[in-house]
Amino acid sequence: MEENEVVKLAQQGDREAFSVLVRNYQNKVFGLAINIVHNHETADDLAQEIFIKAYQALPRFRFQSEFSTWLYQIAINHIRDYLRKHKKEKNDLRLDEIPEISTEEKEVSEQLADSQEEEQRKKLLREKLEEMPEKYRLILSLRDIQGLSYEEISRMLKLSAGTVDSRLHRARRLLRKKLAQALGQEGGKR
Repeated sequence: MEENEVVKLAQQGDREAFSVLVRNYQNKVFGLAINIVHNHETADDLAQEIFIKAYQALPRFRFQSEFSTWLYQIAINHIRDYLRKHKKEKNDLRLDEIPEISTEEKEVSEQLADSQEEEQRKKLLREKLEEMPEKYRLILSLRDIQGLSYEEISRMLKLSAGTVDSRLHRARRLLRKKLAQALGQEGGKR
């Protein structure tokens, strides 16, 4: 069944159809949230709230855009509202630990070393992303992590394609600079 048919069924009150939409987009919505707030529990709560808002707004969806674009717009607006309301709690918006990667019994020490190195890279990347302005974190998440096209991002953020391109370029440059500085400092400590 095509997605538009599923959306129409959900608009008519078919809960199973809406469940299909949730299953199709839950990882993407959660991924967007976690990349912005850097806290697993908060991102999970935000994702649930986003789907509640989407369910409530579903009767007003007019198929003038893709369902995914419409849903991402709701997600972006909800996450922005959350960030505005919780600016003072910014220090709480950190993801302390990524769950350990399970390893098999053989080669445990080698895999553990690789895992720790990867964890350090992820932690550094999260820290540097968190230091960036929201507009850059958001655009990096949408393009580089969620894999959305420039056109989709342009529609969601209500920006011209040129603005999306230049903002993405600036965000990547800023992230590279922050990472290079951190790695340079880290390298100097050894």
